[in-house]
Amino acid sequence: MNIKDSIRTIPDFPKKGVMFRDLTTLFADPSAFAESVKLIADYCISRDIDYIAGIESRGFIVGSAVAVKLGKGFIPIRKKGKLPGSVISRTYQLEYGEDTIQIHDDVISPGKRILIVDDLLATGGTALASAELIESAGGIVAGLAFIVNLPDLKGAERLKKRSYEIFHICCFEGD
Repeated sequence: MNIKDSIRTIPDFPKKGVMFRDLTTLFADPSAFAESVKLIADYCISRDIDYIAGIESRGFIVGSAVAVKLGKGFIPIRKKGKLPGSVISRTYQLEYGEDTIQIHDDVISPGKRILIVDDLLATGGTALASAELIESAGGIVAGLAFIVNLPDLKGAERLKKRSYEIFHICCFEGD
């Protein structure tokens, strides 16, 4: 199965010149979605993973499915203000401003191995902040997995420079 064929491209969204890779069409296709989850789960099998962490919001869709398939716990990485109780945070720079992500401060025991999952890797800013957040909680980032990589935006390069291992199923050239 060609996973890439199940992903719709929407030109000029959210602004002119951007080719938006819409994974909702993949999620709606039970065969493509199941195959994507299987491929990421297969990547995890030899990695000694304790938890799957998913980045808000589409990372919740993919990550929770992978966690269920592997029989692992799921850790949601949320945007600021979305989690009740005590949290730890990581603020990071966006193209125009900054954002903050959070996890509960008691969800990761020191030394636990976490695979971070999201649907798509672009510039890598949120993925890098997620990795730093997991590490600040005492966890070990066992890798980062994505359905799509946009190599022209250099997110994979950015993460690899920090010695993180990256897995992706397919690439789309261009923005």
